[in-house]
Amino acid sequence: MALRLGLRLLTSSGFSRLNSANLQVPCTACRREIASTGPSLHPKASSDLNSFVSRSHTCGELSSTDIGQEVTLCGWLQFQRQDLFVVLRDFHGLTQVLLPQDELNAELKTLLSEAPLESVVLVKGTVIARPPGQENPRMSTGKIEVQVKQAQVLNICKKLPFEIKDFIKKSEALRMQYRYLDLRSSQLQYNLRLRSSMVMKMRAYLCNQHGFVDVETPTLFKRTPGGAKEFVVPTQEHGKFYSLPQSPQQFKQLLMVGGLDRYFQIARCYRDEGSRPDRQPEFTQVDIEMSFVDQTGIRALVEGLLRYSWPNNKGSLPDAFPVMSYAEAMSSYGCDKPDTRFEMKIMDVTTLFSTVQMGFVQETLGKPHGCVKAIRIPEGEKYLKKKDLDSMMETSKEQYKQHITPVIVKSDSSWRSPLQKYMGEDLQKALCEASGAKAGDILLLAAGEHDTACTALGKLRLDAASKLEECGVPLRSPHDYHFLWVVDFPLFLPKEDNAQEMESAHHPFTAPHPEDMGLLSTEPEKVRGQHYDLVLNGNEVGGGSIRIHNANLQRWVLEQVLKEDSSLLSHLLEALESGAPPHGGIALGLDRLIAIITGSSSIRDVIAFPKSFRGRDFMSSAPDFVADEVLQLYHIQMVQIDCEVIQNV
Repeated sequence: MALRLGLRLLTSSGFSRLNSANLQVPCTACRREIASTGPSLHPKASSDLNSFVSRSHTCGELSSTDIGQEVTLCGWLQFQRQDLFVVLRDFHGLTQVLLPQDELNAELKTLLSEAPLESVVLVKGTVIARPPGQENPRMSTGKIEVQVKQAQVLNICKKLPFEIKDFIKKSEALRMQYRYLDLRSSQLQYNLRLRSSMVMKMRAYLCNQHGFVDVETPTLFKRTPGGAKEFVVPTQEHGKFYSLPQSPQQFKQLLMVGGLDRYFQIARCYRDEGSRPDRQPEFTQVDIEMSFVDQTGIRALVEGLLRYSWPNNKGSLPDAFPVMSYAEAMSSYGCDKPDTRFEMKIMDVTTLFSTVQMGFVQETLGKPHGCVKAIRIPEGEKYLKKKDLDSMMETSKEQYKQHITPVIVKSDSSWRSPLQKYMGEDLQKALCEASGAKAGDILLLAAGEHDTACTALGKLRLDAASKLEECGVPLRSPHDYHFLWVVDFPLFLPKEDNAQEMESAHHPFTAPHPEDMGLLSTEPEKVRGQHYDLVLNGNEVGGGSIRIHNANLQRWVLEQVLKEDSSLLSHLLEALESGAPPHGGIALGLDRLIAIITGSSSIRDVIAFPKSFRGRDFMSSAPDFVADEVLQLYHIQMVQIDCEVIQNV
């Protein structure tokens, strides 16, 4: 309904407009951040957001320079106040709309003041200055308001399951069930727009500056050996199935054989695994492959790509990211994706314990890889309670079967520890000097096999950091971004269920390190792979390798080391025999990267329509049952066995 009304300027200042402290202003903070991330996210700088549509302006762009203009706004009713004004919201901000107070325009006033919140409205009017003292600095449009002349409710909103305000707490299940409503929040709007901006810049960097070709690869493929579980897709051909690929790995290698030379894709990938905060069944990779390249070239390309696409307001990235070997990462941090934003590194204090007469210590040191490792928790005595230490030691025992011994250095530099009676003052002093422990610090010591001791202390290092941060100690700023390359991974690892058999540490197409080729047939467990991971703030955000481009070597690895049926990869082996160039690549986890940049606790907060923790879509109830007549087309019959419904073909 559109109504005409006479123009009347309100001069009364007897009411409070949008300055009210109890009214949250969504979009404003995020809008400022979006505006500072670069031209691609700043509407006025790069695109006309009002082209082809009914509005003349967005709800976030009017300012004092627009006073006197006739404007048309479209958006959602965010707020209504005492029949005096309403606030209109769209993806870019808020605008206050002043309602007429004369009887001639009572119908228009009623229309806007009584329409349910979140109804979709079109408003036409004149931009005017807010009365002195009623400006709102929290709003980008806080110096003006629009005096309405015409309005139309384009769609009335029913009562919603939750308010569209960021400060309203909602369970994740409810947010996902009504994802189309949750998407109206300022944070999700910001996350998805920043993601779009970064992807656009990545495409420009790869295609326009470095000659990459964007190629879409098939989603329906076949089951291949190794890696995560794949989704199986039935077909109407009896007994035959597609699989959804975990990644475009084989296709991008085949593109290199085909001479495409430089490929990339924003690729959808699938894994039949439950969701975690940093993983879900379907996810997105920035997938890259190059011919005639080595590790150094791939790393330089990715560093340049990230610097080019990095949001302007997130600081600058270094010219080169630090590089750390897998062995050093495990030895110093206890994991292959170390968080280098804080210290508390693992130290080797084995030599100091060589004369300590403790049975289990001497027994440990008598084994081939026995050692004593330690981490220092600065001011740990002040922040960690006995129950915290007990919990950490129990975690180590349960998860890693590793005993942890604490040493609390008291204010007078004396010890409180089970080790105290086994170590004289000289040894105590030497351990403090070697570890840098001072009064008030806590040392956690682990005597055991090297990898187990380091892994256990690596977990406790992160747990201790979280405890200190809960007490207000600043260790890991969300505004710091520490990238790190981890290289020289083992090419093969013992299988968890059978240590006598080997599996690929990365995937079966990774090339061995040239210096270790002689060990392939004799000691494959000692061979390093040309595999590299990109780590950001303790999270793996990318992984890649130089590939095996020799068919004979690839066949030998599959059959002799991994004991896989190479016939499943006959197409790839034939391609490698057809003049395959040396090649390598990487895949960046786009969801995880954006989640870290935006400070999101889960990748589900940077995906428009994510799956739940168990891989379900709460909004549509997918996966869902299929009618029997449909199943028959795919030669599938549902059979109940032991009260569990399974699918048998």
